[in-house]
Amino acid sequence: MKVVSIRANPELVNKSIEYFQEKWANENSMMVYDNSIKRAVNSSFPLPQWYLLMDGDVIVGCAGLITNDFISAMDLYPWLCALYIEEEYRGNKYSKLLIEKAMEDAKKIGFEKLYLSTDHDDLYEKFGFEYIGLGYHPWGESSKIYSKMLI
Repeated sequence: MKVVSIRANPELVNKSIEYFQEKWANENSMMVYDNSIKRAVNSSFPLPQWYLLMDGDVIVGCAGLITNDFISAMDLYPWLCALYIEEEYRGNKYSKLLIEKAMEDAKKIGFEKLYLSTDHDDLYEKFGFEYIGLGYHPWGESSKIYSKMLI
């Protein structure tokens, strides 16, 4: 299992866009992933970062490191987002590989904390994230916000 940075592997841009769209987008948000991933590859800014989890040549998971996860807590960043592991690969703690890569990159950039928003219970606590409150999305829903110290 290997975590691959899309920015460091621009030949994977189209494959990664298709994967993120398949796992996370709806008809209204397809271009969010297309545009964000393409822009990230050519950006001089450290964020966003997009990652794939590869089993050989097969994509089995993904995640992102972004400045805001469509949530009202805009004073907090960076955010771990779009974490996904294929069902047949779950239960092996492969998500930890993606989380650790995002943490490593966030720390290199100089951040002291990493945030995420989720509806899951008892998943991110296993990786040391702590619940800090609720955040609100533009589409009217709320999600729990978690943080983890990087230092």
